[in-house]
Amino acid sequence: MVKRHTAVALLSLMAGFCAPAALAENNLESKARQQFQPIPTTPPELPGNPATPAKVDLGKMLYFDPRLSASHAISCASCHDIGLGGADAEPTSIGHRWQRGGRNAPTVLNAVFNTAQFWDGRAKDLEQQAGGPMVNPVEMASPETHVAEQLKGIPGYGDVFAKAFPGEPDPITLANAQKAIAVFEATLITPDAPFDRFLKGDENALSPAQKVGLAVFMDKGCSACHNGINIGGGMYAPFGVVEKPAAEFLPPADKGRFMVTKTASDEYVFKVPTLRNIALTAPYFHTGQAWDLRQAVAVMGASQLGIQLSGDEVDKITAFLDSLTGEQPTVTYPILPPSVASTPRPQP
Repeated sequence: MVKRHTAVALLSLMAGFCAPAALAENNLESKARQQFQPIPTTPPELPGNPATPAKVDLGKMLYFDPRLSASHAISCASCHDIGLGGADAEPTSIGHRWQRGGRNAPTVLNAVFNTAQFWDGRAKDLEQQAGGPMVNPVEMASPETHVAEQLKGIPGYGDVFAKAFPGEPDPITLANAQKAIAVFEATLITPDAPFDRFLKGDENALSPAQKVGLAVFMDKGCSACHNGINIGGGMYAPFGVVEKPAAEFLPPADKGRFMVTKTASDEYVFKVPTLRNIALTAPYFHTGQAWDLRQAVAVMGASQLGIQLSGDEVDKITAFLDSLTGEQPTVTYPILPPSVASTPRPQP
C-alpha cells in the first residue's frame, strides 16, 4: 500500500511539472491560429476567371514563352523562376536591352493570396499583374498591340487559345493571355510547410527552436503586419515606421505607393511582403540589398518596431521563418509551338 501511494504521489508530481509546458504549448498553438491560416492544398478560384485544364495549360505555355518579349529572350519565368522560390535571386531583374528594373522581383509563389500585386499594389490581382511586365519598356517591352500579333503569328497557338476560350470568335487577345497566365500562377502554391502542419494540430511539426521563434515573432509585434494565410501580403505599411532604414534599403527617390496614389501619407509605403518561403528568396526588401535573412530581420526590428533585437532573438525568429518553406510546385516545362517564317521576328 505504501508503494502504491508513493507511485501515485510521484505521478502527480510529474504531472505538475508537465502541465505548465503542455499549457504553454497549447497557448502558443491557439495564439498562432488566431493570427495565421495554413495554405490550402488546392488553388483558389479567381473571381470572373474560372480555371479549366485547357486554360491552365495555355497559361503555363505563355508563362515560359520568351516570345512575349520584344527580344524573344525574356519570359515571365525569367524574373519569377519557380526553381528559385518564384523569384530570380537578383537585387533587381534584368530586362529589355539589359536594363535593370527599379525593384526586387517579388515571389510568384502564393501570390494569389496577396491583397494586390507589385510592391506598390498597382495591380489589383494576378490577371492585371500579368499584363504589366509584357508591355513595360524596361521589362519585356512588347507594345500592347503587338502581344496578340505575336501570338497570332505562331500558328500552334490558335487551337490552344480556342480550347482555353471556347466560343470566342477571336480568342487570341492580350486580355485572354493575361487570364490564362493568372490561372496558371494561381496553381503555384506551397502547402504543407512545417508551420502549416503546426497550425493544423501537429505540435511536433515545429522544432523547439522554431516554436520559441514563433513566440518571439508574435510577442515582439512582427505578426501585426505579417499575418494571415501568406504571413504578409494583406496590407500596406510605411518602411520605417519608427526609424528610417539606411538609404541602401530605402532610397529617397522611390516613394513606394505614393507613386500610384499621389497621396502624401503613402510616401514610402509598400505592400507588406509575404514571408512564405522567405528562406528561398534572397535578396530581401524592395531594393534587394539584404542578402542575409538575419540582417533583414534585424533591420525590420529597428525600422518597424523600434527595437534592437539581440543576436539570440534574431536567430530565434530566423529559425521560425525557416518553417515557412512549403512543398514547392512541380512544373513540367511545356513544349512550345514553333515559330514559322511569317512569325514576327525578335527586336534587337
